[in-house]
Amino acid sequence: MSAVEKVNEAGPAARSEAPATPAPVTSLQLVQPAPRRKLGRALLMALLPVALVVGGGYVWVTGGRYQETENANLRQARVSIASEATGRIVEVDVADNAMVKAGDVLFVVDPEPYRIALSEANAALAAARLQVEQLRAAYSQAVAQERVASGELDYAKAQFDRITDLADKGISAKATLDAAQRDVDKAREEHAAARQGIASARAAIGGDPDIATDKHPAVLSALAARDKAAYALSQTTVRAPADGMVSQASSFKLGQFVASGTPLFSLVETGDTWVEANFKETQLTNMKPGQKAEIVLDTYPGHAFEATVEAIGAGTGAEFSLLPAQNATGNWVKVTQRIPVRLKLDTAGADLALRTGMSATVSVDTGVSRGFGSLLGSANAAE
Repeated sequence: MSAVEKVNEAGPAARSEAPATPAPVTSLQLVQPAPRRKLGRALLMALLPVALVVGGGYVWVTGGRYQETENANLRQARVSIASEATGRIVEVDVADNAMVKAGDVLFVVDPEPYRIALSEANAALAAARLQVEQLRAAYSQAVAQERVASGELDYAKAQFDRITDLADKGISAKATLDAAQRDVDKAREEHAAARQGIASARAAIGGDPDIATDKHPAVLSALAARDKAAYALSQTTVRAPADGMVSQASSFKLGQFVASGTPLFSLVETGDTWVEANFKETQLTNMKPGQKAEIVLDTYPGHAFEATVEAIGAGTGAEFSLLPAQNATGNWVKVTQRIPVRLKLDTAGADLALRTGMSATVSVDTGVSRGFGSLLGSANAAE
């Protein structure tokens, strides 16, 4: 008797307690994979690498047009403000981080000593002009003396000629003839001295008796001294050379004594703004001045500035360092160098607070992709 028959004879209680025996699974009941699904999976596995290779190749060939670097900073011209006049500060019109316009008064050095020097220069100029007039009068006097001496010489010669005639006739004594000869010699010497006096007076007046007073060398020297004193007086008032922001002026105070040429504080010119980007040398293959670029400052991530490549640096930063690196060693390692590129902002961004030294991200449109650049290089080589 089988186990199933025993359970049926035992009744419903035995059937409820007996464990259920699973029915055997035949081979016809197994799920067989569809042939089409296998084919799709194989095609997918075959096409995926091909698509990756094609897509990667396309990206590589069409890439390289935009050269980007984050090694860039905003730059603004910085001018050291110093006084050409030495003295004590009597007026201060600026404060640290204050905005100024070109021509605004920054501070004033005590002008009184320079006013006195200007008065002295004016007095010296007046004396030089008076001296020229005196030299002109001396020349006229020398000319008059030469004229008198010339007349005296002519008279002495005439007297000598008359006495010589009388002496030949035996009427005049020899002593009278000697006296007449002496008068001629004396008149000749006086005439020569008078002519030397004219030459000396002409040289003193500059070689031209009709020269304008203010063209005389002595007057020109006095005029230069007067202009120098006036310039020194004007330099006691120091003005802003351009629009910008005053920086590092917290210790600049009223009453401070300043020396000529000593830097006192700085002025950052807000109207002269550019970006200096340090590109890798491998990124400069197709970069040229005049190409367009886009600049994004870290301070304003949502604002893009349009710019133009203005110039490419003359060399790497290592070449212009105080102590250039020496690579003539046995453990030399090739390192990609960076070259500074200057970019001019096409938009000033007057509504934004731009500060020198801000970090920036620069993207330059070279207009040449890798694939097209290779083709162009091959074409140029063939030509």
